[in-house]
Amino acid sequence: MLPPSTLHDIQRSYSRRWFMQDCGLSLGSVALASMLGKSHAATAPAINPQAPKSPPFPAKAKNVIFLFMGGAPSHIDLFDNKPVLREMDGKTPPAELLKGYRSAFIRPENKLLGSKFPFKHYGKCGMEMAEILPHIGSHADDIALIRSMHTDAFNHAPAQILMSTGSQQFGRPSLGSWVSYGLGSENSNLPGFVVMSSGLKGPSAGNSNWSSGFLPSVHDGVTFNSVGDPVLYLSNPKGITREAQRRTIDAVNFLNHKRFETIGDPEINSRVAAFEMAFRMQDVAPEVTDISLEPESVREMYGAKPGERSFANNCLLARRLIERGVRFVELFHESWDQHGNLTADLKKNCLDVDKACAALIKDLKQRGLLDETLIVWGGEFGRTPMVQGGNDGRDHHPNAFTMWMAGGGVKGGVELGKTDELGFNAVEDKVHVHDLNATILHLLGFDHTKLTYRAQGRDFRLTDVHGHVVKKVLV
Repeated sequence: MLPPSTLHDIQRSYSRRWFMQDCGLSLGSVALASMLGKSHAATAPAINPQAPKSPPFPAKAKNVIFLFMGGAPSHIDLFDNKPVLREMDGKTPPAELLKGYRSAFIRPENKLLGSKFPFKHYGKCGMEMAEILPHIGSHADDIALIRSMHTDAFNHAPAQILMSTGSQQFGRPSLGSWVSYGLGSENSNLPGFVVMSSGLKGPSAGNSNWSSGFLPSVHDGVTFNSVGDPVLYLSNPKGITREAQRRTIDAVNFLNHKRFETIGDPEINSRVAAFEMAFRMQDVAPEVTDISLEPESVREMYGAKPGERSFANNCLLARRLIERGVRFVELFHESWDQHGNLTADLKKNCLDVDKACAALIKDLKQRGLLDETLIVWGGEFGRTPMVQGGNDGRDHHPNAFTMWMAGGGVKGGVELGKTDELGFNAVEDKVHVHDLNATILHLLGFDHTKLTYRAQGRDFRLTDVHGHVVKKVLV
């Protein structure tokens, strides 16, 4: 019987993951390597998988901050004013509207529910939003508001994964991972892709929202905390000195490099890079995430309070991370699933996020960073015009919802798309989730059809076989 270590090595060498990644070479190159007396793997260089790269086309944006409102905000109550829906409050929706319609929990013929929130016009552009979003409204001239979003999924996890990865199935790389893969990181001491979470709970789809899928795992989103250690296990255990840890990492990486020379698995490079990144982060992450270092006036602008877990703190941290070269920061605020208690919960949610979102725009603008930083705000789908939960709730709704973008090559003061008079269907300038992702990649300097990765025998891309750049919102 083989010794356990030898058996493990053989199993690792011939694993399916290794085979799919490294055996896609032509037989001719294998034969040539054999004639030269070298294995192909031994000649492969050990490179830094997060080295900064230039995009293939001129880019408007260098960084992205995605404000993911998990649970799905009600477009009808926040961004898409529907006077006719108010007039029809309590009535049955038209039968022709519901033909072939599927909802998550309610019967489609549930009574209509008009919004209880007044709307007003903001900015020189006159953009219409609910009065419970006064701070975001004050930046209407910086925002492109897309009222004609639609998606394919009507439950949270599949819809979130679709928004994040372009697929309703688990296992695909996320948008942030594609950006990290395409552009690398501008800061060797911090991850290229950072994720933070606030609200009532984490996102329904969990870490699939920021997984690297079949891309090298170095492109995973790294979760940061707004209280305590910035990253789990960042502090050394008692009795472990910095020097001892450095020697341990050097020894492990020496063995990893030897292993890479033997089999050439690129995931080994990811492992080496992760160890080195974690070691360097112990020096820089505590300072980066310490918002008490910010002037009191800046903390007040966001509504941020050191030591608290909040969306406001995360927005301020996002600005600090972008300033230091992190490519993609995603903030999940999972609090918007109002099947009931809609009026009170929407007021609370807007209090939690409105001021901080506006402060992020203002802060980036004052620092000259908004032009190169793309901000994206929205959830995974919308909410029904029909009532749920007695007389104060809405069900999931994939046919229409609203998102907004700012900075990074986006035209401010623009309102794109329309829904019908009940806010049920997007009817003009429709924008699918794939179109949104294609537009984000375009602003970063990529043709979404050409940013690909070969896995499972074919080339994959974020937008699969779909997607069109939404040119009407671009500068």
